[in-house]
Amino acid sequence: MYSFRNDYSESAHPNILKALVETNMSQLLGYGMDEHTQAAIKYMKEKMQAKNVDIHFVSGGTQANLLATAGFLRPFDAVICTNSAHIHTHEAGSVEATGHKVLVEYAEDGKLTPAMVEHAIKVNSAEETPNPKMVYISNATELGTIHTKKELEELYECCKKYGMYFFIDGARIGSALAWKNAGTTLADYPKLCDAFYIGGTKNGALLGEAIVIVNDELKANFRRNMKQRGAILAKGKVTGIQFEELFKGNLYMELAEHANAMADKLREGIKECAYPFLVETPSNQMFPIFPNEVLEKLQEEFVIPEWEVEIDDANTCVRIVTSWATEEAQVDRFVALLKSL
Repeated sequence: MYSFRNDYSESAHPNILKALVETNMSQLLGYGMDEHTQAAIKYMKEKMQAKNVDIHFVSGGTQANLLATAGFLRPFDAVICTNSAHIHTHEAGSVEATGHKVLVEYAEDGKLTPAMVEHAIKVNSAEETPNPKMVYISNATELGTIHTKKELEELYECCKKYGMYFFIDGARIGSALAWKNAGTTLADYPKLCDAFYIGGTKNGALLGEAIVIVNDELKANFRRNMKQRGAILAKGKVTGIQFEELFKGNLYMELAEHANAMADKLREGIKECAYPFLVETPSNQMFPIFPNEVLEKLQEEFVIPEWEVEIDDANTCVRIVTSWATEEAQVDRFVALLKSL
């Protein structure tokens, strides 16, 4: 069966595997001091048009989120996010395990707004409450929606107004950048937040994310924070080589654009069959709602897991995710089967 379960089922883009094999026996410096990691940082800064950012490579997204929270905040500080945010729903309380409370605002489409931020500040304004100090979003969100450049600007202005940090989880930032209507390029992000990360795991890498720290206040001793929490790899070249391959040319965006294109094709086929969606999404994630008898037939041929939102006894919401490696022939097969049903 062909899987639309997630965007990290395949291991890595062939260029990355080739580079890892070719450098396998090279005796390189450890802990991210090797020439490939330094080259990756150079290429990424060029793409971001930002010379003064700090870039740190870590193994995964949950690690990036907890490192940012632990490194940026004082013990009594808290993080504002939506009810569907990854740090609230899918990280086993990792952020709160660092000692920082997560303040949750409900967002039907997964997108945080300045009004929600202000509400969280208002209800946590007394000195006996946790101090709202950081705003967390993911872009694209866990529901597949994407914050536009204007929406990011408004959130950042809100954060600056109240003396808060703005942190963007970029596990699927490639998909967000590949959606042209968002109006953003990678060069915009250092101007839109205090820190963010660029996801590799879900866009062609074997593993790894790149934390980008923009705000000078947050840079000092971040590697000590990483070391204390076991995040600095002795074989740091493993992440460095991968991001070098992704960013020395345009591979990172090419992979994200492919994932979005395959999602667009699936979405169009589902809409032609008049099936609704839980929420309208432009990214590589979608949440269609199928009659149970149709879903049973689809699941005989494809892996499409049920989503955690209940619809009714006759219909079920599923999550379908495309990736950098999704085969167009399998997308066509899925749409053809759906139309036959």
